[in-house]
Amino acid sequence: MKLLTAIIRPHKLDDVREALQEVGIQGLTVTEVKGFGRQMGHTELYRGAEYKIEFLPKIKVEVGVTEAQAGPACEAIQSAATTDKIGDGKIFVSELEEVIRIRTAETGETAL
Repeated sequence: MKLLTAIIRPHKLDDVREALQEVGIQGLTVTEVKGFGRQMGHTELYRGAEYKIEFLPKIKVEVGVTEAQAGPACEAIQSAATTDKIGDGKIFVSELEEVIRIRTAETGETAL
């Protein structure tokens, strides 16, 4: 099993959710986060004063998938989240040691 953690632009969340549903992913967790990478923030003007925004709003999407679903899910996220500009985000793929469904105590892939 794999844990996919994707950092994406906020306005791409619905596109990513729909793309994951199309490849058979039923559940995901979404968190509003802030960060920066190569984009390095930007400068804004407010009431005549210029100030730098270093941490940009992003969305973190986490999804637990089977080994077979990992490739198609990564491709779906990448195609749905891209704008071909700096700041589109990243996908991190991690090993998922165990999953336990709280309600039924199912474990492993059946708990996904």
